[in-house]
Amino acid sequence: MSKDNGSGVAAGGDALLQPPATVLDIAQTLIRAGHESWFVGGAVRDALLGHANLDWDIATAATPQQVQKLFRRTVPVGIDFGTVGVLDKEGVMHEVTTFRRDVQSDGRHAVVEFGASFDEDLARRDFTINAIAYGPDSRELYDPFHGQRDLRAKLVRAVGVAADRMREDRLRALRAMRFAARFGFAIESETWAAIRESAPHLGRLSMERVQQEIEKTLSQVERPGDAFRLWRDSGAFAVVAPPLAAMSDVALATIDLLPRGTNAEEQHRTVNRLLALVLDVKLAVARDLLRELRFSNERVRWVSELVERWHALGAPIRDALASGAASSDAIVRRWVAAIGRTRIDAFFTVLDARVRAESGRAGPGATEGLGSLWERAAAIALRDPLETGDLAIDGGDLMNAGIKAGPQLGAALRALLDWVLDDPARNTHDQLLVRAREIAGEQPHS
Repeated sequence: MSKDNGSGVAAGGDALLQPPATVLDIAQTLIRAGHESWFVGGAVRDALLGHANLDWDIATAATPQQVQKLFRRTVPVGIDFGTVGVLDKEGVMHEVTTFRRDVQSDGRHAVVEFGASFDEDLARRDFTINAIAYGPDSRELYDPFHGQRDLRAKLVRAVGVAADRMREDRLRALRAMRFAARFGFAIESETWAAIRESAPHLGRLSMERVQQEIEKTLSQVERPGDAFRLWRDSGAFAVVAPPLAAMSDVALATIDLLPRGTNAEEQHRTVNRLLALVLDVKLAVARDLLRELRFSNERVRWVSELVERWHALGAPIRDALASGAASSDAIVRRWVAAIGRTRIDAFFTVLDARVRAESGRAGPGATEGLGSLWERAAAIALRDPLETGDLAIDGGDLMNAGIKAGPQLGAALRALLDWVLDDPARNTHDQLLVRAREIAGEQPHS
């Protein structure tokens, strides 16, 4: 890592910082037009940490209107806040934001004015590790708030007066805790005090912003439980998600033991982590919380259904595993039927993490017996009849057997399924028809 020379400018940054040629071209176009421009934010920070980051943002003296005139393809991402999206030659969008200063803030929305110096622009940023800039032409780092020092010390520190930064934007408290967990950093003491003081005011945040921060924590952080432990201990959960205010260390450890999704195709892993986050919350409360946090209807439904199954079956299955005795196929078949064949993988993935968290042992030895049960459940889900729609008989057959349409028909189908769950070999048309007639004979006549 390059060394700060005392004036805030560090030489030799290009050893670690190599912006893509396409975004360098955007920055140099601005500079050639006479507008001071710098790379700023997360891409600079992550490059210095040796992490990949494709979101190279540019801060510039050019106004949004000047930026739009300079480039053929732009998107008005946030003109009022000085941000224009510029599409590079490959169609990738990069945010170009005018130097600005805050003139007013209610803790959620800032009123900004342009014409600020670059030093003023950096001074309004959240944390020192995000206030390091890199010159596209000079290939030098500009670091007036000693963010490189904090990267070396593994500290999240607010720029300037921590309490002021938190008052300007309450979301910064949640971001600080995510950065600390993501990078394995500590939070500097004054910054942590400001976060705790800010916690009672987090209700000013929209639920959409809180939900986005939860999603980022679940998807970006290797051990999201570390971040959510800070949410709990700072008082943030008590304000933005009260049902999670007393989350147990076991629940937090469960989240950490679930793998992180690394691409869009692995979103189910993030959903598993979200399930673990609300696993101990009562079903109705969990459903309401997810809705209040503005999660999609599909995600609310999926997670809520799994929470319901967990509360019904989590303890019996763990008790069966603890006993060491193998459960019969009929019992496992009923578990699988209750969970649902499409939910088996998610349920057992979270169950595996929970058992390991409860044992305090991260390794696979902690879940001895669970692996074979999981394999049996998966095989049953693929092979055996588990729903009334899987039966070799339908409603028409039952009516022909003398069972009336309506509630009696549904009850008969469920009774037949229960009979088949004991022995899938019974799932033949002839056997079910005989059993259906027996059921019809047992029903009271109206």
